[in-house]
Amino acid sequence: MTAEPARLFDLSAKVALVTGARTGLGQAIALTLAAAGADIVGLGSAPMPETGGRVETLGRRFTEVVRDLGRSDGLAELVADIERHAGPVDILVNNAGIIRRADVLEFSEADWDAVANVNLKSLFFLSQAVARSLIGRGVPGRIINIASLLAFQGGIRVASYTSAKHGVAGLTKLMANELGAKGITVNAIAPGYMATDNTAALRADPARRQQILDRIPAGRWGEPEDLATAVLFLASPASAYVNGTIVPVDGGWLAR
Repeated sequence: MTAEPARLFDLSAKVALVTGARTGLGQAIALTLAAAGADIVGLGSAPMPETGGRVETLGRRFTEVVRDLGRSDGLAELVADIERHAGPVDILVNNAGIIRRADVLEFSEADWDAVANVNLKSLFFLSQAVARSLIGRGVPGRIINIASLLAFQGGIRVASYTSAKHGVAGLTKLMANELGAKGITVNAIAPGYMATDNTAALRADPARRQQILDRIPAGRWGEPEDLATAVLFLASPASAYVNGTIVPVDGGWLAR
């Protein structure tokens, strides 16, 4: 018999680790999962008192972990420490990301490495650590990666970001292939043009802003909350047979 709809999206007694949870997409993701019953571990490069306060207002526990994901060393030890203090992680949302902009002829190695380390390398090794824990405990789990429309397209002036997001798409499929039989689903969400810090420069450029809006069938920039249902679905029991997918949440951008 099919489970009741409310139970399909119930995350009670789950622990969700959300990277980049201080603002924007990450904060909205953390609040969505908390509203569904999950306790939240927020991992970011700076304290996130607002996110923590709002999660606790929803009646869920919030654990803050300040860590720069520009470093990929020691992530297995970090996950072990998180699980000792906050409980075993059931859901990992790899949201943290940075962007650097420069023409391809001017793009620096430092900017390449900075983006690749946060957006791809640390994403993989954090996922590896969580997957090892899930398999060691013999329980199912969810890994959700935040990709981008630039996992499908080239973009301009964002060489390392585009490369990393293509890598996220590939890793999502690879991890789904290897982990699916062990009860761990791995999926990605590809947000469209969202009103977040990463798009501040684009939104401040009147010409570029209008070019983008003209292509979006929905006629507006996305808001972090627009990801809520997609994240909840991929994190919940309802998506048990969804694996290796990349779900665009883009207002129709890719359809144009």
